[in-house]
Amino acid sequence: MTAGERKDKGTKKRTWKVGELAKATGTSVRTLHWYDEIGLLSPSDHSRAGYRLYGEGDVARLQQILSLRQLGLSLDEIRDLLARPDVSPLSIVRMHITRLQEQMELTRKLLGRLEGLASWLAANERVSADELLKTIEVMNMYEKYYTKEQLAELEARRQAFGEEAMQAVQAEWPVLIAKVRAEMEKGTPPEDPAVQALAGRWAELIEMFTGGNPGIRKSLENLYKNEPGFAAQQGYDPALYDYVNRAQAARKGGAKS
Repeated sequence: MTAGERKDKGTKKRTWKVGELAKATGTSVRTLHWYDEIGLLSPSDHSRAGYRLYGEGDVARLQQILSLRQLGLSLDEIRDLLARPDVSPLSIVRMHITRLQEQMELTRKLLGRLEGLASWLAANERVSADELLKTIEVMNMYEKYYTKEQLAELEARRQAFGEEAMQAVQAEWPVLIAKVRAEMEKGTPPEDPAVQALAGRWAELIEMFTGGNPGIRKSLENLYKNEPGFAAQQGYDPALYDYVNRAQAARKGGAKS
């Protein structure tokens, strides 16, 4: 019998300890403990030793919670919504699908407008104010990924650093991305010292932007993952994302040894 399979009155059922569930879903143990504390997701059982044991129904509820979080709902709103008899797992999945479809459509619109601007600018043609206004409207997608509190925190950090420092950081990003891409295309292993140095600076710039706020970092990751058109503008793609992640993992592993 595996750690995740236990017997209950002769019927085998699958359960997860909090650490097992955290590892399987990419959710932190701290978050699961918090959900339990506020009554949003409590384990359906406990072991004789007192360990939390989550069942398949708990996993289903966690999926619903995380879907609703990605839709921008607060934990209080999620608790109220899940308590409603007219809200089913299927309706939540459909809500999530609708939001992703909206995001995909937004990406297509932004890509089309930016391609049009690029064509006009390449031909040295004047871009009308109306076209710029429409492009700006689409670019406001940031508000889809960051909460008002996160945007306020980002603005406070920008003011604290000063405009000159922020511009210097923004100018450094494309240079850093180009250097990382060059190493990737040369086939340099992520563990190579040169790549490790670039990964270190990458982590520093992310830290400067997020201030160590895990919520802002997650919003940033969702923006780049769900808006491939925007990511491509920055010279960022899935292959580069994977390469940087492997370099960061190697850095963490080296720090532990």
